[in-house]
Amino acid sequence: MKFQTFFQIYYKHRIIKANPLYKIYLSIIIPIRFILYIIFLEKRVDLDNLAINNPALFDKDLNYLFEYFNTDKGHYFYNQYSRTKNKKKIEGHKYVTFYEKYFKTIKDRNLNILELGSFKGAAAAAFYFFFKNSKIYSGDIFPDLFSFLSNRNFNFKIDTGSENSINSLILANNIKFDIIIEDASHFLKDQIISLFLFFKILGPKGIFVIEELDFPDTRKDMNIYNEQPTLRQILYAIINKKDFDSKYVNSFDKEYFMKNFDTIKIYKGRINEIAFIIKK
Repeated sequence: MKFQTFFQIYYKHRIIKANPLYKIYLSIIIPIRFILYIIFLEKRVDLDNLAINNPALFDKDLNYLFEYFNTDKGHYFYNQYSRTKNKKKIEGHKYVTFYEKYFKTIKDRNLNILELGSFKGAAAAAFYFFFKNSKIYSGDIFPDLFSFLSNRNFNFKIDTGSENSINSLILANNIKFDIIIEDASHFLKDQIISLFLFFKILGPKGIFVIEELDFPDTRKDMNIYNEQPTLRQILYAIINKKDFDSKYVNSFDKEYFMKNFDTIKIYKGRINEIAFIIKK
C-alpha cells in the first residue's frame, strides 16, 4: 500500500476535523503507523499457492468463502477499515443469499467477472474459489490496496465517477463480461453512469449487480445535493414501465439499456438494498 492511500483511507477525515495541536501530533504519528502497518499487517496472499495447499476451498459455499476472506457481503466479517487485527466479527450486509441464487447454476462455467470497488480484494479471492474456471477483473481507485495474487485475478485502477476513466480503461478494451458487480463509491452519479456505461459490455444473459443501491436515497454524503432521480428511482420507474430522465444518461445509452435488459430485481439485505439486472 502506498502512503497516500493509507492516509486517504485512515486519516484524511481526521486531519480535516483536527485542531492545530492534534494536526501536529498526527503529522508525526501517521508516518510511524504507516511503517508499522507495512511491516506487521500488510501481506499479499498467493491464491494459486493457497489452492494447492487448501484445495477444499473449491468445495465451499459462497458464504463460507465470503467469511473466510473477510468480505462484508456475507453474514459476518471483521472490520475491513481497522488498522489493527480486529478479532471480533460484526454483521455483514448478508447479500450472500441473493448471490447464491443467481450464481450457483453458473459457477462452473468459464466466465469473465468484473468487480468494481474491490478494496483489498476479499470478494475477488472468494470468487477465485467459487468460480474455479473464471477470470476475475477487479478495479478500484486505490489498486495498491489489493492483497491477493493469482493467474486468474487481474487488478487495475479505475474511477467509476469518471466517464473518461471508464471509457479508456474498460470500454476501449472490448472485453465482454458475464458478471459485473458494482460496489464502488455508491455516489449518485457514480452508480448511474456505471450501470449505463458498463451495461454495454455485459454479455448476453449477463448479470449486473449493484450493491447499496439505496445509499443515495438514505445517506446525505452519497447525494450531497439531493439530486433526483437516483438509480433506485430510475430502476423502479423502469420496473413500473414509466419513463425517466437523468442528466447522467444520454439518449443512446438509455435506449440501449431499455432494449437489452430482461429483468430487474431489488432485494433487501440486512440493512441496505442490492439489485440484480439480467440482460437479454
